[in-house]
Amino acid sequence: MHGMDRLASLAAGCVLDVGPAEAVDVAAASGWPAVGLWFDPATWTDATTVEVRHRLDATGLVALDIEPVILGRGADAGERMIAAAAALDVRFLLVASGPAERGEVVDRFAELCGEAATVAPGLTVVLEFLPIFSIGSLGGAVEVVREVGAPNSGVLVDTLHLARSGGTAADLSALPPGVVPYLQLADAPAVGPADPVALREEALHGRLLPGEGDLPLDAVLAAAPGVPVSVELRSRALMEGYPDPVERARVIRRSLSSLAL
Repeated sequence: MHGMDRLASLAAGCVLDVGPAEAVDVAAASGWPAVGLWFDPATWTDATTVEVRHRLDATGLVALDIEPVILGRGADAGERMIAAAAALDVRFLLVASGPAERGEVVDRFAELCGEAATVAPGLTVVLEFLPIFSIGSLGGAVEVVREVGAPNSGVLVDTLHLARSGGTAADLSALPPGVVPYLQLADAPAVGPADPVALREEALHGRLLPGEGDLPLDAVLAAAPGVPVSVELRSRALMEGYPDPVERARVIRRSLSSLAL
C-alpha cells in the first residue's frame, strides 16, 4: 500500500461475515486506509450508526462508500442510507437499477441525488451498471446520469461488470473527467459465462484476486487516474480459504502489489 497515489478501500462485500462496525476494525487491523459499509435495512439501526462512527473515529479510516440501493424490488432504504452516510462522512452511495425500468431508474436516482444534496452535501450518488440488471452497460449508466444532471452524481465502474458487459478501458478513457469518481476492482477470466444466472454467481461468489485472472486492470486504472479504488473480492473460495476476516483482508490488500496504482 505504500507509495500508492490513490485511496484503496476494502469493499463491504469482502467481509459480509461481519457487521459494519466490525468491518471497520477488520480493515484497520489489516492495514487498509478506507472501508466500505454494507447497509442491511433489517438490521441497521441508529445504534449501528453510532457504533460505526465510534470505530471510524478510533481508527482514522475513511468510509468510502455505503451500499446497496437496488431499484425495482419495492421500497428501498435510500433515505435512511443517506442519513447514515451524512453521520459517517461517507463519500459515495451506491445505487444499481435492479430490474427497474429505465424511467423509474431516472426518477429515483434524481430523488436520491436531491435528498443527498440536502442531507449529506459531501455525498456523491453513483449508479453502478451490471449486465444482469436493466442498466447493464457503461454507456447506459452514463446516459442516465447525464439525463438526471445532478452535480453530486456519477457512474461506478466495476472491472468485472465492465468486462462482462463488453466494455473496455478505452470506453472509460473517452469519458470526461469526473464522470467516474471511483472504481470497484476485481479480476476474472477473460471470457465469462453467458447466461444471467452464471453471471450473477460469478459476481457474488467467483471473483479473483488482482493478478489471478486476465482482466486488463492496469489499463482500466490508467483510464481513471487518481480516483479511489474499492477492491470488491466477493469470493466463496476466498471466504473458505481464509475464514478469519482479518487474514482475508490482508491477502486482498497484498494482491494490490501486482497493480500500477
